[in-house]
Amino acid sequence: MTINFSTLQLSGMQVADLDDVMAVELAVYSHPWSKNSFIDSLINHYEAWVVRTDVGELLGYFVHMVVLDESHLLTIAVKESMQGKGMGVFLLKLVVQQAMQMELNAVLLEVRVSNSRAIKLYESFGFTRIGRRKNYYQIDQQQREDALILQYQITK
Repeated sequence: MTINFSTLQLSGMQVADLDDVMAVELAVYSHPWSKNSFIDSLINHYEAWVVRTDVGELLGYFVHMVVLDESHLLTIAVKESMQGKGMGVFLLKLVVQQAMQMELNAVLLEVRVSNSRAIKLYESFGFTRIGRRKNYYQIDQQQREDALILQYQITK
């Protein structure tokens, strides 16, 4: 399926979206967010958005939180069948556009050091490595994994 980006619909995430969001979340992440994490994000008025086709198919979503003069991208996902078709870049552009409209200075995120595909996407978009969080992500009961901290600097 080719994506016609001009017909995609961006809307604020609602509780009614969460079944579709969770279907994508569970399919694409080894350590997915819980439904309650998304509900907490909505309750706390984080910037939570979904992108759907003109017939309502969920293609992706993101949640970011404004902290002072920065946006912290908490989660972003593209439906598995749509990966590798430009949808991740499309979602990142939306995050940055929102941050610019809010007159923020940067977008920050953490990513698992083992997630080379996501790191490649973020760095090709213009994110740079600014740090590392030791043992940030849980792998299993005994193991943890570092996170890279990436930043996209917004130029004004």
